[in-house]
Amino acid sequence: MGGTHVAMANDVTAGFWNPAGLTRIQGLEVSYMHSERFGGIVGYDYGAVAFRVPNDGGFMSVSFFRQGVDGIKNTLNAWDRERNRPRENAQDFITEFSAADVAFFVSYANVISDNLSWGASAKVLNSRLGPFANAWGYSIDVGALYTRGDYTFGVNLMDITTMTKFWSVNAGRLTALEEDFGDEIPVGQNEIILPTIKLGVARSFDLGDFTLVAGLDTDLRFENRRTYYINVGSMSIEPHVGVELGYKNLLFLRTGLTEFATDRSGSIYTSPTLGAGIRLGAFDLDYGFSSFAGVSSDLGFTHRISMKFTFDRLGRSS
Repeated sequence: MGGTHVAMANDVTAGFWNPAGLTRIQGLEVSYMHSERFGGIVGYDYGAVAFRVPNDGGFMSVSFFRQGVDGIKNTLNAWDRERNRPRENAQDFITEFSAADVAFFVSYANVISDNLSWGASAKVLNSRLGPFANAWGYSIDVGALYTRGDYTFGVNLMDITTMTKFWSVNAGRLTALEEDFGDEIPVGQNEIILPTIKLGVARSFDLGDFTLVAGLDTDLRFENRRTYYINVGSMSIEPHVGVELGYKNLLFLRTGLTEFATDRSGSIYTSPTLGAGIRLGAFDLDYGFSSFAGVSSDLGFTHRISMKFTFDRLGRSS
């Protein structure tokens, strides 16, 4: 749905989209998603579990994320410095490594009133460049949901504490970079990730056997980006639009627009997304397809497959 979900979050995935949405879960829920991004170059895995907190009235979730590029060739040891050429049988000296980000979210949400709920996520992020460097970062997201009639309004303040990633470099694994190629070995430093404000509004329509949900999200970033449609000083405004059509709460079709961008001539580009889902008892199976057009299409297609299991629906007919 074009990444439109700040006001629609209502299940286990709310720990990422908007933690306040955890107050809408039906009971114990488990979810897993695998995505092949940009023609399979980047792998993305996500898993989460959400549940009611006993004797508290609140809701919690634990989420895991991994995004990375695997099988990167390390050729540092395949170079013969004395002969200034690759070693004999160079392939025997080539190893592989991964560049990946791994994150854990612990989220909590509770209800303030019939129309208003809040939530927060504590996040730990580890970035690793094979055996050469790694970094740790910590931050907090805070979100809220407000419902009025058929409309829902959402806000998620991501990295509200500002995330600082502390990089360290294993210089011992990079000596060949300096000795064989004359390059300078990098040193660890801090990386700052500024807060992002995600705003969303959604409206639902009851059409008998069909339901329609339409949403609009806007990401406000403060990193002085210049590649998006609207910029106000150092703030960029990144819109997302999405629609879901459901049939008897069993079959779902989705589409959206994301990655609005301009070029130097002022032309506007966007990337469409498509998706479908089916509910089979306690299981929800979903498929998403993106990056097939627009600014990221040259990098290859992106496929997402996910499954959710809702224990509260066990033994009940859909």
